[in-house]
Amino acid sequence: MLHNQKIVIIGGSSGIGLETAKQAVALGAEVIIASRSEEKLQKAKESLGSKASAYTLDITDEQQVQAFFEKVGTFDHLVVSAAETSGGSFLQTDTAQARKLFDNKFWGQYYAAKYGAPKISTNGSITLFSGVVAYKAMIGSSALGAVNAAVSNLGQTLALELAPIRVNIVSPGIIDTPSRSKMPEDVRENFYATLADKLPVKRVGQAKDVAQSVLYLLQNSFVTGTVLHVEGGHILL
Repeated sequence: MLHNQKIVIIGGSSGIGLETAKQAVALGAEVIIASRSEEKLQKAKESLGSKASAYTLDITDEQQVQAFFEKVGTFDHLVVSAAETSGGSFLQTDTAQARKLFDNKFWGQYYAAKYGAPKISTNGSITLFSGVVAYKAMIGSSALGAVNAAVSNLGQTLALELAPIRVNIVSPGIIDTPSRSKMPEDVRENFYATLADKLPVKRVGQAKDVAQSVLYLLQNSFVTGTVLHVEGGHILL
């Protein structure tokens, strides 16, 4: 169903975004990936082949986002997986860090939807990214939980306002992606193993798990306003 369709993936140079791009290309789609890192973009473009094009984009810059969509022109689906995440004690976290989190994950997706929607075909879609801490309170995730909840509500409201364009939200749990590469390897592996032991599925998520969920939302024309939880049962704990 994605054959010859054009999909814009902001955050498509690594992790979940890149895996989504790979799966979309395998289904015959043309993908446009965008992110801040020129180096990551070029590596991603090489791995995706001739069906991909790449743009450097800072999603927190409203003017850049607007100009980006003017360059892209009309397309079928928008996926916004780009986001920096952070956590920490509510009382000890600097307010500027919390504001930066909102600038990146909430306002970045807000800008993308605002300037991308007018370019999307009427049978197209937008997929935004929330996260498990919007639905399961966790110590150290006050700002991130609030941001994710705001994204979910934004997406469901836009499903009404932007109709017939479909708008859905993916809410991942703990996913093993390069975004956690800054953690020392032994700490990271211990974190994953401890969590996997608690989860009903007995493993942490992989980028392909989330990408498959995104592809489902792109292809099912009877799904809109949905928050799709991809977290291995984490919210049940």
